[in-house]
Amino acid sequence: MSNKDNAARGGIRKGMLVLGALLATGLAGSVVTSALGHGGHATRHRTSAPVRAPDLPPELAAVRDALAKYQDPRVAIRDGYLSTLGCVEYPVGGMGVHFINPALVGPTVDPMRPQILVYEPDPRGSLRLVAAEWFVPLATGVAERPTLFGRPFDGPMAGHEPLMPASLHHYDLHVWLWKENPAGMFNATNPGVGCAGHPYAEMEQPPPLVAHAHTAAPGR
Repeated sequence: MSNKDNAARGGIRKGMLVLGALLATGLAGSVVTSALGHGGHATRHRTSAPVRAPDLPPELAAVRDALAKYQDPRVAIRDGYLSTLGCVEYPVGGMGVHFINPALVGPTVDPMRPQILVYEPDPRGSLRLVAAEWFVPLATGVAERPTLFGRPFDGPMAGHEPLMPASLHHYDLHVWLWKENPAGMFNATNPGVGCAGHPYAEMEQPPPLVAHAHTAAPGR
């Protein structure tokens, strides 16, 4: 096995250990619900609307080009991105299905290597890449609010229940590279994205903001 393969495997193992330690405090208690709100009441999910890709400044166009291969979610899985199964939607707009790469989770961010890829489901059951998300848990030891593309991250906030434990405090930044967002390029949700028909559609509420209190990072 080559040194490159060993390094890649080591990065994945390290990322899995970090993410596992972050999730261990609450993931076992999280419950996946199908098309139900937290109160157990059925909610109506919107259907994704066809919207063109946005016009991007050169910096973001370069990122979109670099990530274009992930329009096929099978390529994302091959490169270490794992589906979180649920399709996340808020009353004001949707996010979609998140694929997270544990090996990329850490206190710093790389504009060409987002921790999360976001897909919207279509009526045929396929997944369409719509956004990238940079995700930084406080437990990584991040010193201050990250900034990327001249934009400060949202948060810090509690985890997005029920697919993520509330104890997973984090910063994040969504960038809608493949689907125009009437609410703004960096808005967390997109009113043109919906989860109708997805078997694990989640109608969530925005998580509360939290203080930037450091949690000890997992030992190395």
